[in-house]
Formats: sequence, C-alpha cells, structure tokens
Amino acid sequence: MPTTTTGVGLGVLAQTGLIPRGTRAFVFERIFVVFLVLGTAVGVVVVGYMLYNAYKYRAGGGRGSDADRPVLGELPSGSGGGRKLFTSFFLSTVVVISLVSWTYGTLLFVEEGPQAEDTMEVRVEGYQFGWRFVYPNGYESDTLYVPQNESVRLVVTSDDVFHNFGIPALRVKTDAIPGQETETWFRAEETGNYTARCYELCGSGHSFMTATVVVMEPGEYEAWYDGTEGNASVTGGASGTETAANEAVAEAAK
Repeated sequence: MPTTTTGVGLGVLAQTGLIPRGTRAFVFERIFVVFLVLGTAVGVVVVGYMLYNAYKYRAGGGRGSDADRPVLGELPSGSGGGRKLFTSFFLSTVVVISLVSWTYGTLLFVEEGPQAEDTMEVRVEGYQFGWRFVYPNGYESDTLYVPQNESVRLVVTSDDVFHNFGIPALRVKTDAIPGQETETWFRAEETGNYTARCYELCGSGHSFMTATVVVMEPGEYEAWYDGTEGNASVTGGASGTETAANEAVAEAAK
C-alpha cells in the first residue's frame, strides 16, 4: 500500500509538470539544471550576506557609533531570541526536503522506466571483449539497431566476467553480471550513430570493448527488422568487435 500511494502521489506530480518526464538525457539534464540553479542561488545569498556584514562592520569609513559592532568573546545580542537562527534552519529544512523528494520522484521514473507494453526489448550479452545484441525474433548482432523516439528496454547479462554496459550520449549504464540479468532503458530522439562502451575493467581488451548503436527512423528500422527474419546472426562465434579487440591486444603485446 505505501508503494502504491507513493506511486499515485508521484504520478499526480508528474501530471503537473513538476517532475520531468521524457528521455533519460532530458531527465538528467533537468536534475543538473535544478541543482545548478539552487546551488547558485544559495551561493549568492551566502556570499552576499557575508559581503553585506563585512561592509556594515568595516573599520573606518566615516562610520558613526560602534555600539552594534560585534565584540570578540561576547555573545551576540539583539537577534530576536534566536528567531534568525530558527528561520534559517526552517528554510534550509524546507529546501532540502523538497529537493530530496523531487529528486527521488525523478529518479524513480528513471529506475522504473516506461510501461512494458510501450517498449521494445533487446537482450544484451557481454563477453571478452565485445557485445552481443539478441532481438525478440532470435536475430543476433554486434551492432545495436533501434528506432527513433521509441523506448527500448535492455536486458543485460554477461557470458564470462563482470562487465558494465553504457551509452554515455544517451545516459544509459548498467552492470552485466554472469548468471544474472539487469535491466535499463532509453529512448533516442535523434537518428545517428552512438557508441556503447564497457565501464568495468574486465581484462586486457577492456579498452576495445565497444559497440555501435544505430538509431534509425521508424520506417527504416521496420524494414531492417523485417529483413532479419530467418537470417543467420552476424555475430557467429567471435564478433567483429571481439576480433578487432583481440588483434589490437596482440599487436600491443608485441
């Protein structure tokens, strides 16, 4: 019940536009902007207040009475019985709790992703030193082909050691663990080629463990996917990525 209530509450906030929805890149960009704006605002207030007091209590400058000047070793007076301190703590608490709640709601969307019926699923298998992408029709490739503006759910695992699959340009990153499956998702708004990398040190060919991610227009993707029906996989045993990695490692060892 608490989870349902939380989900409903976050859903209402999402409908108001307070919690951003969209691609992972868009969501993380909004989080960065909010933290940047708030951090800048807090910095301006703190530094401004410090400069104001430095000017107010400066030495010389034709000032009149020094009756209100702070004296070293004396407790400050005239602060309204601690009201300033209470107000500052109260405002800080409100800001921090609001920011944590907003960030939690935003990251919860990133964690859960869109509804399953709204996504296509691709299995990602890591091995030393390459990536294998398996589509629902059984077709295998060492290049990830996806349609533009469609949510893609990745089910990630490893054939041998620990790997970590990531597409930095699309803000995608998750572990590839032997014998286990992890899930992540993304949606690409622009067509083109992106690079997927391994972010877990996994052996001598780790630096060469990359794959190309091709984002295609929906019609172009449908034509490509229909053409894979009944075709043999392009990965076979060692993929082109793996072969290139092994050759590079061998060359470097000479």
